[in-house]
Amino acid sequence: MILWVSTAYYAALQRTGKGRGPAGPGLFPEMAVLGIHQGKTAALVDLVARQSAMLPSFEHAQRELQSRGLSLPLKEVHRIASQLGAQVLTRRKRDLEDYRAGLVRAGEELKGKRVACCIDAGKSRLRRVTRKQKGKGKDKKQRRRYKADWRDAKLLVIYEIDQHGERIRGSRPWIDGTFCGPDEAMELLAFHLHRLGAAQAGVVVFLADGAPWIWERLKWVVQRVGLGDEQWQWVLDFWHAAQHVSAALAHVPMEAAQRRRLYRKLRKWLLAGKAWEVTRQLRQMGEGHGVSAAMEADLAYLEKHEDNCRMDYAQYRRRGLPIGSGAVESAIRRVINLRVKGPGLLWYEQNAEGMILMRAAALTGRWDELVHKARQSFSRDRRIDVKWASTDMRAELQAGAAIQPPTPQAQESQQPSRRVA
Repeated sequence: MILWVSTAYYAALQRTGKGRGPAGPGLFPEMAVLGIHQGKTAALVDLVARQSAMLPSFEHAQRELQSRGLSLPLKEVHRIASQLGAQVLTRRKRDLEDYRAGLVRAGEELKGKRVACCIDAGKSRLRRVTRKQKGKGKDKKQRRRYKADWRDAKLLVIYEIDQHGERIRGSRPWIDGTFCGPDEAMELLAFHLHRLGAAQAGVVVFLADGAPWIWERLKWVVQRVGLGDEQWQWVLDFWHAAQHVSAALAHVPMEAAQRRRLYRKLRKWLLAGKAWEVTRQLRQMGEGHGVSAAMEADLAYLEKHEDNCRMDYAQYRRRGLPIGSGAVESAIRRVINLRVKGPGLLWYEQNAEGMILMRAAALTGRWDELVHKARQSFSRDRRIDVKWASTDMRAELQAGAAIQPPTPQAQESQQPSRRVA
């Protein structure tokens, strides 16, 4: 179908003389009502971006679109997906700003439910421009230079669990991630738990490996969400603990078959809630063979988490709580490793983070929800701004219990202010 529309173009008034001003580009009002932006319909953007997120590369997405009769240049496929990713990130930033201002009401999706939260990080290579290009084509006077550094993408997964600690079949998890620092990642976790209504959940379990940046900030998340003392539980991933047991045994001189038998024995002790006996046995063996110094790092890891009551796996199993963080390990492989990480892949940070959000939404069946919210936000304010400032968690923790989510009455009395371009 070909639809002809005759309309005026409305441009922003703030012009700097050097391109578009802070208000961004103008728009065709009738086109905007129909969901057409920059000459692309909503259906086209949805199809191209979804294929780009689901398939392993933009080249595969281009070939798949060609098989459906849609021939687009590779740069256009990349541009459409990147623009939608930027809109998704902008929407998330605005939601986080509203959350800080106390304008996000607590939902009821997790009311009365058992919830597990897993946090971990995966790596990807990001491109950082160190020298800009001057000129184009034959008039090029200076080539662009860049550096490619490995960066951590902090990924979080929230999902419902049953009475046995297993993920409920048919339920859809919530996955989000960021390349920003630890403070931003944990604030993102607090934001999602608040908007989903985790304060009304039956139990909330936090599972992670031994990364200090996670455990040092979980107390802030608990206080910020407003969880009661009997409502939440910290759990160190069982297989990470068992891995450190195996690493400590590797320093003890013995036959391989004997080491395997001893490892299986200590792992059973660990699963039975005898973490203190496991560390005591390992320390005695290290002192007896004169290798205690080599085992110190692994023993310190186990003792630290045992002292903080994160390794009582027998009690967790009796309560029907999960003891493994396999959900986030699987999410890192499916969301990051199979799409953002790969040989020769160098991403700009904004494009990589937007792709992570889009791929996570496509894999969890939340694509329509994500795109609808992004379009809703972008129809009110067309400016793209994906960066947000980090919060000072240490200062808030020192302030004590004042970090409570705003009451519904306070939230209703305030309305978010949105400047419209």
